[in-house]
Amino acid sequence: MHTLWKLFKQYKPVISYLFFGGLTTLINIGVFGWLNLHMNYQLANVLAWLASVIFAFITNKLWVFNSKSMAWRTFLWETLTFFFFRVLSLAVDQLIMFVGISLLNGNPLIVKIIDNVVVVVLNYFFSKWIIFKK
Repeated sequence: MHTLWKLFKQYKPVISYLFFGGLTTLINIGVFGWLNLHMNYQLANVLAWLASVIFAFITNKLWVFNSKSMAWRTFLWETLTFFFFRVLSLAVDQLIMFVGISLLNGNPLIVKIIDNVVVVVLNYFFSKWIIFKK
């Protein structure tokens, strides 16, 4: 049991990121799936991105990377860089969706799930090494 706790503490940031990243992914896919029934997939994708990014910022800041600082400069840096890099990953997201749906005629929900795997990995590295670095 002691070894298990030691492993958990050692990998807590990764475990936390996977947990909250999973919830973020569920929000992204759920919002996309619902909105895609009512509007163009590209607009649905951007709105799903917005909902999931707001959730991700809060959970990443507070629980994944434990950045509790609310000092003006730190908060501004984290917010601006977080959204900047998420916009970059949105570009990758939109490209994957366009290729998968418009060019390859894939099922929008299946393409979205595959797309999220790529985006989650990309966002982890942005967050870990740039945005919330110690």
